[in-house]
Amino acid sequence: MTTYDPQLAPYVSRLPSVDLSDIVGARLEMERVRQNLGTAPTLRDVCWDDRQIGGDDGSVQVRVRVYEPVRRAAEPTPAILFLHGGGFVMGSIESEHLAAGVLAVAVGVVVVSVEYRLAPEHPYPAALEDAYLALQWAYDNCDSLGIDPRRIAVLGNSAGGGLAAALAILARDRQGPPICFQALGIPEVDDRLITRSSREFVDTPLWTRAAAELSWRYYLGELYGQDILPLTAAPGRAVPEELVGLPPAYVSAMQNDPLRDEDVNYALALMHAGAMVELHSFPGTFHGSAQVPSHVSKRHHREQVACLRQALGLLAD
Repeated sequence: MTTYDPQLAPYVSRLPSVDLSDIVGARLEMERVRQNLGTAPTLRDVCWDDRQIGGDDGSVQVRVRVYEPVRRAAEPTPAILFLHGGGFVMGSIESEHLAAGVLAVAVGVVVVSVEYRLAPEHPYPAALEDAYLALQWAYDNCDSLGIDPRRIAVLGNSAGGGLAAALAILARDRQGPPICFQALGIPEVDDRLITRSSREFVDTPLWTRAAAELSWRYYLGELYGQDILPLTAAPGRAVPEELVGLPPAYVSAMQNDPLRDEDVNYALALMHAGAMVELHSFPGTFHGSAQVPSHVSKRHHREQVACLRQALGLLAD
């Protein structure tokens, strides 16, 4: 049975479901929905600039946008690597510009938003390698950015949450820059779609089972449907023994979301692996409902900010 929060219920019939069979159309529709929601405030008390990183040896260049709040914590400041959502096939630093800027001001830290390559044009591991390049760049340039290299967190929502989870694993396995915290919002982590919620919520607002299936098909490319995948391709397949040594995490799930159970399962797997984990499922919500104005959306935002400030060693006001 699907029950929505009273403040979110009026939006259910107004929000379209994404049709990923038409990638170009889906990207345009996502931008239209984002503009129509118009829930984020105008950015203030923050400045930003774009950088091109990598590419000196002919390799891929990645654009990042660095946000610096006017009232930032004393340097060196903690930082958050921000990975946008969009089912691995949509989204950009432009689509999440307001969200990243608001986050920088709310937490009081530097935020580095990553313009990673999208599938199906660039399947796994392109997006993940772009995220790793951005993480390494932030770490290597911590002095010029005023960043504390010991306090770099990674945050993402939906596909961005899945990439954030994979990045934490990749950084551990490569003995790369240390990630002190992973904030995984409604993360897309399991390509198998075998949970009860993935079978129950097949036609919910913004994200459906059909969209999830196509999302994984595009992202994994030739790996789609394989019995065995690299751990960083779909972290939700991991057993706890494969997740030992990962940083603390905050995992959020939405009640009426095809991804709900895989989010909960991944949080439990991290717990079983010994990681410190905070897990919260928000009642009456759906995938992406945090973009819609409501009391539960505001509570979700406050909680995420509070967890980040605590994890980054910044006392709550």
